[in-house]
Parts: sequence; C-alpha cells; structure tokens
Amino acid sequence: MTARRVAIVGGGLTGLATAWHLRDDVEVEVFEAASRVGGQIHTIELAGEPLDVGADAFLARQPEAERLAREVGFGDDDMVAPATGQVWLWLRGRLRPLPAATVLGVPAQLRPLARSGALRPAELARAAVEPLLPRRQVPGDRSVADLVGERFGPAVVDRLVEPLLAGVYAGNAGSLSAQAAAPPVWSAAREHRSLLRGLAAHRERAVGDDRPVFKTLRGGLGTLTDRLADELGAQVRVGTAIRGLAHDGRRWRVRLDTGTEPFDAVVLAVPPAVAADLLASTLPEVARELAGIRSASVGVVALAYDPRDAQRVPPGSGILVPRSEGRLVKAVTVSSRKWPHQAAPDRFVLRASVGRVDDPGALSLDDDEVLERVDAEVRWALRLARPARERRLVRWPAALPQYDVGHHARLDRIRTHLETEAPAGLHLGGAAFDGVGLAARARDASRLAEEVRAVTVPGAAERGAPPAVRSPAPREH
Repeated sequence: MTARRVAIVGGGLTGLATAWHLRDDVEVEVFEAASRVGGQIHTIELAGEPLDVGADAFLARQPEAERLAREVGFGDDDMVAPATGQVWLWLRGRLRPLPAATVLGVPAQLRPLARSGALRPAELARAAVEPLLPRRQVPGDRSVADLVGERFGPAVVDRLVEPLLAGVYAGNAGSLSAQAAAPPVWSAAREHRSLLRGLAAHRERAVGDDRPVFKTLRGGLGTLTDRLADELGAQVRVGTAIRGLAHDGRRWRVRLDTGTEPFDAVVLAVPPAVAADLLASTLPEVARELAGIRSASVGVVALAYDPRDAQRVPPGSGILVPRSEGRLVKAVTVSSRKWPHQAAPDRFVLRASVGRVDDPGALSLDDDEVLERVDAEVRWALRLARPARERRLVRWPAALPQYDVGHHARLDRIRTHLETEAPAGLHLGGAAFDGVGLAARARDASRLAEEVRAVTVPGAAERGAPPAVRSPAPREH
C-alpha cells in the first residue's frame, strides 16, 4: 500500500516534533519558510558560549517537554535547573523583591506582599481587604486587570501582575483573558469567594513538590530542535514557503514556488496570521477568526560583560519592569546567575527583552539605538561598571499570540467551523491555540500526531488513537 503523505507547515518545535512522532507511520514533509528550523527557539554564540535568545527554559513540572528531550536522546547531564529563582521588580527607581507566595503575580498571602515594599501603605490596605469583599457574579470571560484589580486594587495589577504577563505574552493585562492567559487565577476566582484564599489553596496543593519549576538544556534549547531536524533529515525543507493551500475533493494541494504537490493531510503549525492567509479561500470563516488573533512583536538583547564590572550586581535571576516605569526594557534574565552552566570566570552574560503588543516604539528604533539604550538601562539597574563588551539584538516580529478576552469562545467557533466545513485531513496547532511554552508545544505535537495517525494509518483508531478533532484544545500553561 502506498504510504500516506502528510505536509507539516512550520518548522518550529510543534511542527518538528509532530513530524518526528509520525516519521515511521507516514511519508511526512516539513516546510519551513525561514532558512533555519526552530521558530522561536534560537541559540546563538555570545562570548564564546551558546546562549538562547528565544525561549530559554521549559516547564519541568509539566512532563511533555522533558519527555520529548529524553526521547530524542538527551539525558540527566544535559538538563540544568536554575541556581536561583529570586526575581526583582524595578519600582520607583530601585529594585524591590518580587513577593513570595504569588500566582502569576497575584498574592496568595499578604505578609510577603507587605514585606516586599512593592505597594504603598494605602495600596497595601486596599489589597488587604480582599477576603472581605463579596463575590461579584460576572458571567463569561474577563480581563486579568478587571478580575484582579476588582479584588486587590489597580496597584497589584500594575506592579505585580502586568510585569509577569508582559514577560510571557508581551501583552496588556487590560486585554488578556483571565480564563485563557491566567487559568489558575480564573479557577480560583470561580471556586472561591476570596481570590486570596483560592490562590492560597492552589499553592497548598503544590506543597511537597520539590522538583524544579524550570529546566533548560546545557547546549541551548536550539539543540533540541536541531536534533529533531537531524533525525528527520531530508524530510525537512527549509527556505521553502507555502504559497497556497486547496482541496480538490480528494486530497490537499500544497502550492510551492516549484509547483503543486498532493497530500492526504496537512498540519498548520504556524502563526495565526500565516494560517489565515493559507485558509482564506478554502475556509474563509476559519481564516477570519484566525486573523482576529493579535500577535506581539518583541526583541531580545543579549549582553556580555567583563565579570570584574559585575561585582555589585545584586543576587537573583532577573528583573521585571512594570510599564508604568517608562523603561525600554521590560525584563532582564541574568543568565550567569540563573543557570549554573552559564556561570564562568571570564564572562558575565544576561538577556533583556523589549516590546509589548500595544507599544511598538521599542522595535521602531534602529538596532544601534536599541542596543545602546538597553545596555544603559541594564547597567543602571544592575550597577554594572562599564558597557557590555559584546551585544546582540534578535527581533521577533509577530511572535507572541495574544489570548485576549473571548479567546476560548473564538477557539470554539474555529472548532465548529472545522468540524462542519473543513475537508478531512486538516489539523491546526501552534501557540495561538494550545498554550505558549515548550511543554505546551510538545504536548500539542503529540496531540496533532495522534490526530493525523488516526485518519491516515490503517488500524490506528482500533489501536487506541483518538479520533481526529482537527481543532485546537486549550490547556493550562
């Protein structure tokens, strides 16, 4: 019997891992428009050593990313846990500790919040009355700022919650969905009258779990996507853009610069705007919903300093910067302190991020100006004695999908359109649907592979593979 052909559009972690899972079952090809694989996983060399300038860690308490890494040959010696988890907030011109006992910045205890000095006395008093407030029954989704601000006051949103969400989504707490972007907070609010007490119960369930929250790979996360691509070999076609997608009533037709090729199934593991363009003529309603998912452009500045100039850098793994501080930098990861394998006597490296969905100003500057301003802000905040001796800027246009209010309802509409209108064999994945982060991407790849296998491999459904859903399944991340 002729092997079924599957086209996977997108050579990021989702696409590569999906292809890797399917490699022995179908004839699979991965199409990546860029000249390299990895998507938003990218490892460069800085000061003679590898440094991630995209994602730099994966959630270790969700098993999927680590499981994938081990399946392709990485072992205990390759995996590194953070040396410190202490984070600072840049508030009112000085560094203050991020309060302990928070969930996505939302307090689960009041005493650590008071000790941190993040709030002024009146703001702290406002937050302290949260357990006394009546529950407001609001049907449907709400923004994170609306939900948290109503319970704790706007200062908690501005100083604590927004900086954390900016790091994950480059988003705005006033637009991001509490249901989709902050699932633990949303669940606590639905299950408890007091959000403080609900989050305290959430944290108590994790007591006794002494596993690291995050891990990374010693050679950089790019080694994971490189290894997946190496094992797939010629099945990965970089520098190959898909120009069109159609269904002829029997098979999918993928249009390339070199002609049109037939496939039995297509997996779109690309940003929502790209998927919308490809589906505009075949599934216009799905394309319209996809086009409505906003994305944020961001940048990462990698900096290497002389260790002698870093003697006064405070301990900790990094800094979060509220937008109200008016800085170009929104977050700093002090890589030489956070990761043991990055600590070295001859270099001190860190990375700073810029860019928010509603503030494109940082990325409208030219590279030299971004580098100069970021270096200056980082030196001031961390008390570094002299400018960086090596600097690199990596831009990530339209990189982070926004889970705006109503995101889950949008996914439900996409699901309905796919189930009722789409020809068989179309599968959607990617960070716009199933959660950001490597664990979510690895989980999504397993789901996509099972869906494809169920409809393309004879007997797969009988062996226990789930039926093809052909729709995103939102999960916590």
